[in-house]
Amino acid sequence: MESRFQEMKEVPIPAEEGVKFVHHAEAVWQQRDPYGPPGFKGVFISYYATLCAAFAAIGGMVFGYDQGVVSVILVMPQFLARFTRVSETAPGAGFYKGLMTAMIELGAFLGAFNQGWIADKYSRKHSIVIAVVIFTIGSVVQTAAMDYAMLTVGRLVGGIGIGMLSMVAPLYISEISPPEVRGSLLVLEEFCIVFGIVVAFWITYGTRYMSGEWAWRLPFLLQMVPSTVLGIGILFFPFSPRWLASKGRDSEALQSLGTLRQLPVTDHRVQQEWFDIRAEVAFHRQSSAKRHPTLQCKSNLNSIKLELVSWMDCFRKGCWRRTHVGVGLMFFQQFVGINALIYYSPTLFETMGLNYSMQLIMSGVLNVTQLVGVSTSIWTIDRFGRRPLLLWGSFFMTISHFIIAVFVGKYSQNWPAHRGPGWASAALLLFYMLSFGATWGPVPWAMPSEIFPSSLRAKGVALSTCSNWFNNFIIGLITPPLVQNTGFGAYAFFAVFCLLSFIWTYFFVPETRGRTLEQMDHVFKDISSEEEEARRRAIEADIIASHHRNVDSGTQDQRVF
Repeated sequence: MESRFQEMKEVPIPAEEGVKFVHHAEAVWQQRDPYGPPGFKGVFISYYATLCAAFAAIGGMVFGYDQGVVSVILVMPQFLARFTRVSETAPGAGFYKGLMTAMIELGAFLGAFNQGWIADKYSRKHSIVIAVVIFTIGSVVQTAAMDYAMLTVGRLVGGIGIGMLSMVAPLYISEISPPEVRGSLLVLEEFCIVFGIVVAFWITYGTRYMSGEWAWRLPFLLQMVPSTVLGIGILFFPFSPRWLASKGRDSEALQSLGTLRQLPVTDHRVQQEWFDIRAEVAFHRQSSAKRHPTLQCKSNLNSIKLELVSWMDCFRKGCWRRTHVGVGLMFFQQFVGINALIYYSPTLFETMGLNYSMQLIMSGVLNVTQLVGVSTSIWTIDRFGRRPLLLWGSFFMTISHFIIAVFVGKYSQNWPAHRGPGWASAALLLFYMLSFGATWGPVPWAMPSEIFPSSLRAKGVALSTCSNWFNNFIIGLITPPLVQNTGFGAYAFFAVFCLLSFIWTYFFVPETRGRTLEQMDHVFKDISSEEEEARRRAIEADIIASHHRNVDSGTQDQRVF
C-alpha cells in the first residue's frame, strides 16, 4: 500500500474530460463549471433542489409554530381555567410553568441526539417520517389534554419529534443542495422557524377571542397540518445521494443526483459531483477502518461498538475542529441574548404606556422584524459568505445590547418620565432583531450540516443541535432572574458574549461559501500529511479507473449484440 501511495505522488491521476478532483479549499466556481450562479439567482436555476429543500424546511415551521403558540396560550384565561397549576395565583406556578416549557427542550435534546443514528440507519428521508409520527402523537396528547400531567407528557413527546426534525431537516437540505446555493437553501430552515413563530403568534392572537377551551386546543390541533403534509410529501422526494453512497448504493446515488440537478446522469458536472461523493465516502471509510481495525468484522456487537466509537470520533483528530465550530455556533446563538430582549420587551412596552393588546401586537412586530432579517440572508449568505455575516452580526448586536444596558441602567426606574430613551430602546430592540435574524439566526443552523465528513455528518449535526437545545434550556433558566435581579447588568452580560462571539468567529470559523461538502477536509485542514493526501488520490484514481472499465465493458457488450 505504501508503494501505491508513493506512485500517486509522482504519477498524475487520469481524468475524464471536464472532471477535476479538488485538493484545496477554494470555491468550486473558480476551477469547475458550476450548476448555476452563486447566491439568490442560482436558487431559481436549481429549481428542483430548491423545491426539495423548501419542503424539508417545513420541519422548521413545525418547530417554530410550537414555540410561538405557547407564548400566547400561557396567558389565555381559557387555558388557565383548565390548568390552574400554572396560573399566577397558584402556589409554585413559576416552577410548573417552567417545567412545562422545559419539557419541549428536554424532549428536543433527546430527539436530536437519537436522530444521529436513526438518520444514518433509516435514511434522512425516512427519519423525517419517523419524527413526524412522534410529533403527531405528542400533538394529539396536547390537544386532548385534560390535566397538567397529560399536557406535560404531550409536550415531552412532541419535543422529541421537534428535536428530530430540527436536526434532520438541515442535514437533508445540505446533502441535496448544489454548492453554489447551499447556504441560501439552508437558510430556508431558519426562515421557516421564524415564519412558524409568526403564524402561531397571530393564530393564537385571534383564537384568544374564542369562548371555551377551543381557544387553546385549536392552535395545538392546527400544528398537525404542516407536519402531516411534510410526513406524506417527503416520501415523493429523492433520497440523499450522499446517504445512498455511504450505503454503497452508488448507481442509485447517481440517479438521485441527476434527478436533483434535473440533468442527465452523463452530464460532466453530475459525474464530477458523483465521483467526489464516492471518493470522500471511501476515504473516510478507510480512515475509520484504520482507526478501528478490530471492529471491521460484521457482527451485532461490533456494529454497536463501532456506533459508540463513531460518536467519540467527532472529538478526535480529523473532526474535533468541526465539532468545536458546530457546537460553538449553537452556543453563541443562544448566548448573544435573543431571549433576554424578547423576555424584557413586554415589560418595556408596558412601562411605555401600551395596553395589553398593543403589547401583544408589538411582540408580533418583533417576530416579523426577525423574519425580515432572515429573508435578507437568503441572498447574502451565498453572496458575502458565512463569516462576514457572523462578524457584522456580532458587532451590531454588541452595540445594541450596550446602549440598551445604558438606557435601562439610567431610566428603568421611571420610564414614563423618559419617553425618548424608552422609544430609543424599542427602536434598538427592533434593530437587534433585524441584525440577529440576518446573521446569527440562520448561519448557526446552516453551517453544522455542511462541515462534517459524510461518515460523521449525522452525528456531528446531532451534537450541534443538542448544543442548541441544551443552551436554550440554560438561557431559559438564567434570563428571568438576570433581568429581574440585575436590570441593566443582564444586557451588559449579553453584550460581553456578543463581543466574545466576534472574537471566536474571527479566529475559529472558516468560510464555507461555494465549497462542496467533500472539500471540507481541505477547508478545515484535516488532511494534514502527505500519506493521507496520497491515500485520497489513490482512491480517486481507483474510482476513475473503475468507471473506465465499466464504460469499456458496456461498449463491448453493445458490440456483441
